[in-house]
Amino acid sequence: MKYLYGNKLFWFNKRMFDISVSLLLIPILIIIGIMLLVLNQFFNSGELFFTQERMGKNCKVFVAFKFRTMSFSEKITRKYDDPIEVNRITPLGRILRKMRIDELPQILNVLKGDMSLIGPRPDYYIHALEYLKLVEGYRERYVIRPGITGLSQIRLGYVENLETTSQKTSIDNYYIKNLSYFTEFKIIINTIFIIMRGLGK
Repeated sequence: MKYLYGNKLFWFNKRMFDISVSLLLIPILIIIGIMLLVLNQFFNSGELFFTQERMGKNCKVFVAFKFRTMSFSEKITRKYDDPIEVNRITPLGRILRKMRIDELPQILNVLKGDMSLIGPRPDYYIHALEYLKLVEGYRERYVIRPGITGLSQIRLGYVENLETTSQKTSIDNYYIKNLSYFTEFKIIINTIFIIMRGLGK
């Protein structure tokens, strides 16, 4: 993957795109945040945001931001291969997930440099440490910044066990080895399609 670091112009353009789009989305983040502050009083009582330690570039830990979609605490106590507790997702939270709105606060992570708009999905840090030992090629997917959306996100959505994490890893590593402006463009178009159709998971 030596070419990955060879095209400095590509990475510069990608970072400038990340910053520009994230800044444009800040007003939308503020408006939706204010709306959710009101709606949460009736449909999802509790804090507006959910923070969680995720694995980032070069397997370093960072704190990711999301809109809270579950009742009470979203602190993860399940093992890396346990199913997601879907019964804790509130009706409002389910809508946020389907429209991928819960991911919008991660533009703050993009501006901080923790994430990119497009890249492999960053996993919960404790789970990711297990995947490093159990999933072939998993470490390689963190040679670049993780993303809010990406090739595996649009193909698989949320994944929750070793088998699907292995599939996700293969897709992410394929993406990394075949980076191009056209690939980035296709991912953006497919993400917009998913949001418009409410096909998020």
